[in-house]
Amino acid sequence: MTTRATARQNEPLDLICWRVLGTTDGGVLEQALTLNRGLAELGVFLPEGTVVILPDIPDNATSIVETVNLWD
Repeated sequence: MTTRATARQNEPLDLICWRVLGTTDGGVLEQALTLNRGLAELGVFLPEGTVVILPDIPDNATSIVETVNLWD
């Protein structure tokens, strides 16, 4: 199942993937470009209101963010 997202002002595709899917790993960007023919022609920063179809998160994508505690 795919997901639809709307670009915010001057938002690049990788930031949309990160904001909506929580990852850019596992070929998510490449799949998003395949699902949205002609999207790359709009430039790096998408116009506000551009609707983008995003793929499912692949099983091999990492969505765990490692953090460091400065005071242990």
